[in-house]
Amino acid sequence: MRAAPTILHLDMDAFYASVEQASKPSLRGKAVIVGGLGPRGVVATASYEARRFGVHSAMPTAQARRLCPNGAYLIPRFTLYRQVSDVVMAMLRELSPLVEPLSLDEAFVDLEAGGVAFDAGSARATGERLRAEIRAATGLSGSVGLAGSKMLAKVASEEAKPAGLLLIQPGTERELLAPMSVRTLPGVGPATGEHLRRAGITTVGELVEAGEDELVRMVGRAHGTGLYRMALGLDDRPVVAERDAKSVSVEDTFDVDLHDRVRIRGEVQRLADRCVQRLRGSGHSGRTIVLKVRRYDFSTLTRSETLRGPTDDAAVVREAASRLLEAVDTTGGVRLLGVGVTGLADYTQEDLFAQSLAAEAAAAEAADEEGGTEGTGGGAGEAGPEAADGGAGAREGAEPPAEGREAPEAPERRWPAGSDVRHVLYGPGWVQGSGVGRVTVRFEQPGSEPGRVRTFRVDDPELEPSDPLPLVGDTDTGTGTGTDTDTDTGTGTG
Repeated sequence: MRAAPTILHLDMDAFYASVEQASKPSLRGKAVIVGGLGPRGVVATASYEARRFGVHSAMPTAQARRLCPNGAYLIPRFTLYRQVSDVVMAMLRELSPLVEPLSLDEAFVDLEAGGVAFDAGSARATGERLRAEIRAATGLSGSVGLAGSKMLAKVASEEAKPAGLLLIQPGTERELLAPMSVRTLPGVGPATGEHLRRAGITTVGELVEAGEDELVRMVGRAHGTGLYRMALGLDDRPVVAERDAKSVSVEDTFDVDLHDRVRIRGEVQRLADRCVQRLRGSGHSGRTIVLKVRRYDFSTLTRSETLRGPTDDAAVVREAASRLLEAVDTTGGVRLLGVGVTGLADYTQEDLFAQSLAAEAAAAEAADEEGGTEGTGGGAGEAGPEAADGGAGAREGAEPPAEGREAPEAPERRWPAGSDVRHVLYGPGWVQGSGVGRVTVRFEQPGSEPGRVRTFRVDDPELEPSDPLPLVGDTDTGTGTGTDTDTDTGTGTG
C-alpha cells in the first residue's frame, strides 16, 4: 500500500457500445447491444440505455431481445475498437512507463513512476486531464479510479461510472469497503460469493468480522488469507508493464450445428487464417497449434500439436489444425470451433527439413513438367496438359465450353447489422438490417447529423463493404449522405 493515491485505473465506459454510438449519430442516446446476433449469440457490451432494461454482458442475445426488443443489435467491429484502444493506450504511456493493459478498454497506470503525481492533488489533476484528453481525441468517456493500490483503484473506477473520477485517500479504505458486496473483491466469483452468502457473509465488513481463521476454514488457506487482506484494503501488487501474451486464439459459435465434414474442415481452415492474422498483428509466432471443438451435446474437446519451432505461416497452421480435426468425431454435429496458437515467441524459426522437402517437391514438379512437354507433341488425338487440368483441350466427354453452358449463380452477399458500407452515390454508411434479398443502409458518419435510410438489393453493384471511419478527425463525406432522416424504402438499384 502506498501513502499517496498514485495508482490510476482507467475503464472506458461501455466501450464497444459507446464506439458504435459515436460512429453512428442516429444511435446516440439509444439502447445499443453489441455481440453475436444469431440464436446462440452472446452480448459483449450493452450501452447504459440498454442496461436500464436489464441487458448486460455475457447475457444470451435472445434473452436481451426479449428484455429490450427495440434496441439496436450490432456485430462487433474489433478493427475499429483496437484502433481507438491504441489511441487511449498511447496517451497512458505518455503518463508513465508502467502501464498494465487488462483489455482493450482497461488499464492500470503507475503515476509515480512517470513523475506526474506524488500526492492526492497532483493525482486528481492528472486523472481529470486524462479524461478530458481522451474525450477530445476519441469523443468517448472513461472512468478513472485513484488509490494507493491496484485493487482499490479498480474499485474506485467502478464506483465512478459512468464518466466520473473517484480518489480513495489512504487510510479510508476499510470505511469505504465495509458496506460493499463481497463480489466487489477480486477473486470472489459467483461460486465463492454464494458459499459466503450461505455462511451469512454478504459484505466486505462482514468478511473482516469473520476473521482470517474462519475464512481459511471456509475457502482454504491461500484464498482465505488473500481474501482477508483484500477485505482490509491491503494490496501490494505492483503495476506490471506489457504483460506477455500466453496464447492467441479465435473461435466461432454457429447458429445451427454443422454436420457436413467438408464444411467443418473449411471453417477450421478459415479460423486458422484469422488466428494467424491476429498472431502476426501482435508480432508473435507460436509453436503449439490447438483445436477446440464443442459438439452438439456441449462436450468440448481440445487437441494440440507441437511443431519443431515457432511459426506464423498460415499454411502450416491450417495443415496442423486439419490434422487435429481428423482425430475428432463430429458425427453428431458441431456447435463451436476454435483454433489457437500457444508457446508464443517474438521470432519465427524456419523449419529446414520442411524447406528441403519443399525444394525437392518443386524440383520433381519441374522435372515432370519438362518430361510432359516432350511427350505431348500437340497431336490432335491426345489430350495435352490443358485438358488434363480441366482446361479447354478437346477430349471425349469433356464439358461444353463456358459460353455454351449457364454460368453458376454467384453466392448472395451477406450484410451483418452494424457493418460498414460505401455506396457510389451516397457515400459511407452502415447496415441497419438485411433479409429477403434486400439490405437497409443508413448513410451517416461520425460527427454528422443522423443520416438518411435507403434500401437496396443485396447484390447492388454500387454498394460495397468498407473500412470504418475514424471517430474524430477528417471523414469522407461522400457524395450525398445529407441529413434527411426520412426513410426511403425504394429499391435503390442505381
